[in-house]
Amino acid sequence: MDFTLRAATLEDCKDIARMITELAEYEKVSDHVKITQKDLEQDGFTKNPFFHGIIAEVPEQHRSKDGHTKVGYALYFYTYSSWKGRAVYMEDLYVMPEFRAKGIGKALMSKVAQLGLAAGCTQLNFAVLNWNKPSLNFYLSQGCFDVTSDMGYHCMRCEGDALEHLAQG
Repeated sequence: MDFTLRAATLEDCKDIARMITELAEYEKVSDHVKITQKDLEQDGFTKNPFFHGIIAEVPEQHRSKDGHTKVGYALYFYTYSSWKGRAVYMEDLYVMPEFRAKGIGKALMSKVAQLGLAAGCTQLNFAVLNWNKPSLNFYLSQGCFDVTSDMGYHCMRCEGDALEHLAQG
């Protein structure tokens, strides 16, 4: 399959928002998506962006059945490990269903890894749902390991009223 990868631009936010919704539908959590195209524009394409993105694009003649040429994306940001130093966190890796198993997802993940290494990162972190066996198997085949099963760590979150309460001390 002929495709290209490139850094996401402000003009990609509409398609990124569309694919975020598609990913949430696949993960059966579409009611959790609150982000808008405008949020993506403000948070990713200002002087101090909260995230970076990579777009996978196919030529016009290979566009999706719905007419899209932007068929996949990865969102990532830099973080820090108190044990290992610089790290990159891949928030999303998504390829539209009709374009899966064509090397696009692997290329997107590889690009995030390349950018992380170029920035001096020693690890790539991300989360995957426990029922998503195709993705789990893919990540394991790339040399990744399951931190929860291997080291016992759980990913925790505080949001909404609990976050407000916590911030009040």
